Amino acid sequence: MQVRRIMVCLDGSKHSLKGLETAISFAKQSNGNIIGVHSDTTHGLFTAVHAPKIKEEKWSSKIKEIIETARKKVEGNEVKFEGIVIAGRAAGIDLTTFANNPRNKIEHIVIGARGLGFPKEIFLGSTSNFVLHKARPPVTVVK
Repeated sequence: MQVRRIMVCLDGSKHSLKGLETAISFAKQSNGNIIGVHSDTTHGLFTAVHAPKIKEEKWSSKIKEIIETARKKVEGNEVKFEGIVIAGRAAGIDLTTFANNPRNKIEHIVIGARGLGFPKEIFLGSTSNFVLHKARPPVTVVK
């Protein structure tokens, strides 16, 4: 099966960059494109319902740096990249909402996991765990 649109979840951590490396490998094998998605969780509750895209001119300098780092890594491997920032309140919900929207045509999701462990996960939640269980496209979790 040829996977053409691979969504990789980006938060600037070393774990999301490991996920990006895996997404690059998948994209090279299937001649696919990478859609790098960052969830800007500084927005109100309403945005979590539909995870709207934020225009590039409204990205913070930190978000621009995250997307640009990913863009350079992907394009250096001769893979097409599209950076998207979505507004929301909780990263897991935002990323899943975006991936499950048929208009976005996401065929596979790659997400890095920090592996906080059971005690911390109870109190903090786990974005990768949420995406794994709630997203419709297949999900690859990278540790």
